[in-house]
Order: sequence, then structure tokens, then C-alpha cells
Amino acid sequence: MENYQKSTEEIFQEFETSREGLSDAEVKRRQERDGLNELKQKKRDSVLKLFLETFKDAMVIVLLIVAVIQVLLGEVTESLIIFAVLMINSILSVVQTRKAEGSLDALKNMSAPSAKVQRNGKKETIPAKELVVGDIVSLDAGDYVPADGRLIEAGSLQIEEGMLTGESVASEKDTKELSGDVPLGDRSNMVFSGTLTTYGRGLFVVTGTGNNTEMGKVASLIDDASTKQTPLQKKLDSFSKKLGVGILLLSILIFGIQAARIFFGDVADVQTELLNAFMFAVAVAVAAIPEALQSIVTIVLSVGTNKMAKKHAIIRKLPAVETLGSTSIICTDKTGTLTQNKMTIVDYFLPNGQSGEFNASPESWSADEKRLMEIAVLANDSNINEAGQELGDPTEVAMIAFSNKLNQPYENVRKAYPREAELPFDSDRKLMSTVHTIDGERLLLTKGGPDVVFGRSTKMLLNGEVVELTEERLKALQDQNESFSDRALRVLAFAYKPLPEGNELSFDDENDLILAGLMAMIDPPREAVYGAVAEAKSAGIKTVMITGDHKTTARAIARDIGIFEEGDIALTGQELDALSEEELHSKLEHISVYARVSPENKIRIVRAWQDQDKVSAMTGDGVNDAPALKQADIGIAMGSGTDVAKDSADMVLTDDNFVSIINAVEVGRNVYDNIKKAIAYLFSGNLGAIIAIIAALLMNWVSPFTALQLLFINLVNDSIPAISLGMEPGEPNVMQRKPRDPNEGIFAGGTFASVVFRGVLIGTAVIISQYIGLGYSDEMSVAMAFTTLILSRTLQVFPARSNTQTSIGAGFFSNMYAIYAFIFCMALYGITMLPGVRSIFDIPADFGLEQWGIAAGLALAAVVLMELRKVVFPPKDK
Repeated sequence: MENYQKSTEEIFQEFETSREGLSDAEVKRRQERDGLNELKQKKRDSVLKLFLETFKDAMVIVLLIVAVIQVLLGEVTESLIIFAVLMINSILSVVQTRKAEGSLDALKNMSAPSAKVQRNGKKETIPAKELVVGDIVSLDAGDYVPADGRLIEAGSLQIEEGMLTGESVASEKDTKELSGDVPLGDRSNMVFSGTLTTYGRGLFVVTGTGNNTEMGKVASLIDDASTKQTPLQKKLDSFSKKLGVGILLLSILIFGIQAARIFFGDVADVQTELLNAFMFAVAVAVAAIPEALQSIVTIVLSVGTNKMAKKHAIIRKLPAVETLGSTSIICTDKTGTLTQNKMTIVDYFLPNGQSGEFNASPESWSADEKRLMEIAVLANDSNINEAGQELGDPTEVAMIAFSNKLNQPYENVRKAYPREAELPFDSDRKLMSTVHTIDGERLLLTKGGPDVVFGRSTKMLLNGEVVELTEERLKALQDQNESFSDRALRVLAFAYKPLPEGNELSFDDENDLILAGLMAMIDPPREAVYGAVAEAKSAGIKTVMITGDHKTTARAIARDIGIFEEGDIALTGQELDALSEEELHSKLEHISVYARVSPENKIRIVRAWQDQDKVSAMTGDGVNDAPALKQADIGIAMGSGTDVAKDSADMVLTDDNFVSIINAVEVGRNVYDNIKKAIAYLFSGNLGAIIAIIAALLMNWVSPFTALQLLFINLVNDSIPAISLGMEPGEPNVMQRKPRDPNEGIFAGGTFASVVFRGVLIGTAVIISQYIGLGYSDEMSVAMAFTTLILSRTLQVFPARSNTQTSIGAGFFSNMYAIYAFIFCMALYGITMLPGVRSIFDIPADFGLEQWGIAAGLALAAVVLMELRKVVFPPKDK
């Protein structure tokens, strides 16, 4: 039996407490048993452990082995370069991981700092963390609720619980026990830690502290939610392992072949030749591993974050940029995400049948319209301060904002007709009444729930005259109320009555009222959402609404903005809980709306999509969204949301605009394309180097490159062009593609064929160049091979800009960064030709213009053939 199903007497008995509160001795005993009222979390990994784990990567291990061997052989320069690159990558990884661990810290900061509690029969204020179950705590307007509890007193109590439930309207509270299984948002006799008291007062028994509160459950879910690798990370990790093993085996095989030649050949100095063979094998490892790959991917992702920031999307975790490109499901919260999180008057109804829109000129209003607006503004406790901040219940704020919109400033009405007395709202009466003198007549003005006001009214205002409220007339009003409700509108009824001068106001006066009309309001969708949902559909992305609101309201809004279509299903959290995993998976594609959901429900929905290999994005702004934001492949928080949501998310929308998500998806798709271009560029060059090395081995030539030459090309020369590819504008029709399959390899879509073709051309050019160089000397062959490799890899930046279009067809000057990168790399190569530097790069003094011309011609020929292939055999755009 849940606490909300028990009477106050049963609660006192279960928690062994009374209205007098607990004694100090009992409090101490319970604190020792349950601990302090604060959130606890799992122990975090140390910085050292995080740092060491970055060296698990297969390619990193191979590079470490190479670096250690080079130190032992006295090649200190090369080894220091490798160590420096690995350290930078590791530090970046640790910093990024630590930044992602702020969710629970933000959640802790939301706890109330103090609490007003009854102890030893006296009222005192204590730090909230010292509360224990059984404590008696009082609440007033403006107080944060310090722990979960069962109400034993509630005087017009209203609590803002949107952070937990997703509702935009404060919850009205009472002390009545409830029956059956009731969703969190409907537990009217319970209060929850971290929520805010907006109106009235209350007294409650603490039933849960620390991690045993609803907020604590959210904290546990955040702690337990698994951090997902992005599709690119998965593919790069998988590829790295295979590449690392392959490189080791290839290096061992090459060394074995060389060693066999030495032992079975006529070699004078076996030790020296074995050392040369070993260095040859090391050169293969250095040539094959794209040492700068991780750094380049990070930089290209950073470029994407800058582009997204201009579109109001702040990326907190770099890999999220790439994940957006393969997003196929957007699970979005309703309140504040799809809607404006601002109650707005959208319709009204007068007893004479008039409805629709008020005239924006108050002078033209009828007596009926004037009276309806007077009641709405005067029987109202909300305000808008000088800074434009709206204070009070959202439904009341909607009424004064409506008055202002109609060119009748609410302050002017209140100054003209000051409040003389009032009967505050409470959840039992569901009414609020105030007294004002209007046009010399003392009037009671009342607003409340339609059914309550209907039941207390005997007359109505009809075209300026007070007439009897007949059953027929009442039926018309009731039908209109139902019509508003069917449209998921929140409805309030307004009435009034004359009061005798001098009588003392009492609750009995709220009878025999004159009905003035109805007002209907809603938290309306953002205007841009309609187009954004439609664009998501055209990009093959399904939008699913997940909200704490009621199913009727959620479904109506979802249908309006295009999320809920014919044949779709709407479920409540309870209905979702009743489904088995098999039933959920069978219906998942057709469920477009989930209402009245809990944080556990949200995580289950996200995981269900992930089980079907769908890349899911989850949007939200409340504490209740945080666990699902962390669980999703990409969590998207609203800029106006809680810090907890932001810290759990991968991306934050600064404008809270759903359309910004779709803009970010487009950038994400472009970024992924550009990362693939950079990867293809790097591996094409590396493949060319490996082909040249293996050819030299098979033909018993000297190694065409030194380890330092290869490190210079891989780490310095290739990095700038690869980064420039990250600046490429998007391919045509990028948002007309279906979402990328997350199981698709990084070399899919024609990339592998392009890498092989370009690599073979580069390798062939280098082989020919080395062959020509051997006609001069071994040293000249190395210099010519190095020059051909660096020039062909640099020139390759132009065909690498697109797999489907030539550089001219794509717009040669559309990415000036590629041109700047080419110029920069040519300048770098020029430095290697300087006297004093040549010897470092094993370039002989007699290497001149003739040799350079041959190498440059071969490199240019290879690149021209790369571009011609696109014209002769145009690949399909994926």
C-alpha cells in the first residue's frame, strides 16, 4: 500500500510520529539508520584510471611499442613526437569525461537549504539535510519542498512540480487519501523534494529522504544510465583494433622475410642488416597508423560545434555532433519544448453564444465582454513586474496577459476598482472570489472550475440583461465546456453577484451567482514546430512526444503539429507499464505519444528504440528528463531548463526552439560526411605509403622512407588538409537522405573504393619515382619517393573534397580552407629543402629541380586520374 493511499492516521502510525514531531534522541537514531537527507552517488573513477584507460586502443598500443623500440635504438626525436601526440589525446579524453559528470552535482544543488520542522513540540528551522522520516515539516509560498512527504494539512496549497512531472501548471494539493495506482503527477496528497511551493500553506510528514525520494530515484537513474558511444566512435574503435592487429602482423611478416634473406643470403654484417630490417618493419607500422586521426576528428567535430552554435545549438560533448547526423528518432518532451510553456487564452464563450476573438479595442466591447474581462483581471492574484517577469499561477497570468494584449492594461483596471475583500482559492471549493465596487455597485467576482460555477449559478448575463439560467441555457454552456475540453483546452468559468453594502463576506456568498461566461486556454505549440516536424519527416526522422501531461491534451497537440497521424497510438505511463517487452517492440513504430510518464518510462522508451538499432535523440528541460537525456544516444536540453537536464545532455538549445534540432541534424550530417572525407584522405595517403614500402621489400630496394619522414607527413603535413576538409559545405540534398544506418561502416557508401583507388595511384607514383631515383643512388631514390609521396598526398586534398563531384564541379573556391591548406603544406615542404634541414630528412645535396620535376609530375598525374575517375565512373551519392 503506497503512502498516498493511506489516511493521515495510518501515516502517523507507520512512521511512529505525531503532530508534536520527533524528539532529538529519535532523530539521532533515524539519522544513524538512514543517513542524511542528501543525494548519494557511485564512486567516480580517479583521473589516473581515466588517463590509463585511454591507452587501451589497439593503434595506441602499437604506437607505444614503436616509440619504446625507437628509444632503445636511439631514435629519440621520433619517439618524443609519438609520445607527445598520445599525451595530448589522453588529456583531452580525460577532460571531456570529467565535464560530463556534472548532472548529480546540479541535482544536489536543487535541494532545499533549510526546513521548518516540528521537533520536541516546538517549531524550529534546521538544515534540510538533517531531516529524517517522520519529521513534521511546514510549507509556505516560496518554500522549496525539502523531502518527500504525505500532507496532513493543505490550505489552498499549490506546488510547481513541472521539473518532475512535465506539467506547466502548478499542482493543487489536498489531504485526501487516494485509491488505486495513481501516477506521480496526480498524487495530490503528496509533496516531493526539490519542488516549489507557489501558493498557500501546508504541513506534511516526511516519508522519504535522500535517495529514497522521487528526486533520489532520478539521481539513481542518472547514475545507472549508460553513456552511449556514438556510431563513429564504435566504428573507429572496431577499425582501430583490426588495424592495430593487422599492422603488427604485417610488420612481423616483413621483418621475418627480411631476416630470412639476411640469414640465408651472403651478408657480411648480419647485426647491422637485422637492425635495418627491423627499422624497415617499424617504418611500415608508422606509415600505416594515422597518428593524427583522433586529433583531426576532434578538430572537425569542433568546427561542427561552432556551426551549430550559430544555429542556437551548444554542444557539450563533441561526439554528439556526429551522432546527430544518424539520428532517426527524436523523443521530445511537450511542455517548453514543442509548446511555449506559457498558458495563453485562445477562446472564450458568452451565454449569448459569442465566441472566438475579442476586439482589440476595449471601447467597442459589449457589456457582457466587459464584465467577463473585469472578473478575469480582478479575481486574480498574478502580476507582471517592471522587468516583465510574470509572477503567479500560469492560468491567472494568462488572463492579465490577455487583457494587456487587447489594449486594456490590467493595472489600470485594478486601480479603477480596488479589491475590498477576498475569499482565496482552495482545492475543496475550486473557487476564488473578490469584492470590488464597479460603477457604484458593490460586486462579488468569482472564477473557478466550470462544473462548480455552473452548480452555484442561478442566473446569467445575456446581452447586458440578467436572466434566469434555464436548463436549456445551462446545457448550451455545458456543451461548450465539453467542446473546449475535447480540444485539450483548460477552461475556467466566471460569475458575479451584487452584494449589500456593509455585509461581512462569507463563503455562503458564493451561491446564487450570475454566470458571465467561459475562457479557454492552452500552452500553445511554438509556431516554428509545425515546419520542423514536417522537415524531420522528409529527412526520415520520426518524432515521438513524451510528456508528463494528460493523454487527451498531449494527443490533441501532437495531432495539431503533425506528430500523431492516422493509425498512431497514444499511451499513458500506466498503459506502458502493462506492456511486456515483446508487446512494446511490436507496437513501438506506431506509438507517437506517451503521456503521464515517469522517468523510468522515458528510459524504457529510449532503450526500446535503441534495441531496434535506432539512433535516438531525447529532448527535455526538467529534472525528470535527465536520466533519459543521459541514456539517449544524444540528449538535448533546453536552454531555459534545469541545470540537471543541461548537465545530463550532450547538446543545449539556447533558443528552446524545436526547429534548431533539425538545423543541428543537418549540420551533423554534413560533419559526418566531412569526417569521412578526412578519414579517406588520411588512409588513402597511408595506403599509398604502405604499397610503396611493400613494393620496395619485394624488389629488394632500400626502404623508400625514414620513420621521421613518415611522422612528418602523418602528423604535420596531412593534418592541415584533413582539417580543411572539415570546412566543406554540405553535399546536395543532405536532408533528403534517410538517416544513416548506425551499423554502416566508416568506409561504406563508396568510401572504401575511393580510398583503395587513390591509395593505389599514390603508391604507383611513388614506386615509379623511387625506381627512377635508384638510377642516381639509394639516397636519391629515398628523396624522390618522399617528395612524390608528400606532393601527391597534399594535392589529394582536392579530389578528397567529394566522392561524387570533381573539385571544379563542386566549386573550386567554395572551400578556401582547402586552398590555404595546400599552400601551407607546400611551404612546409619547402622548409625540408633548406640547407641544414635536408640532412634531417635524408635529402641529398644533389637533389635538384630535375628530380623535383619528375616527382611533382608523377604526383600531379595521380591526382588528375583521381578526378577523371569521377567523370568516367561517377559513384552514386549516398
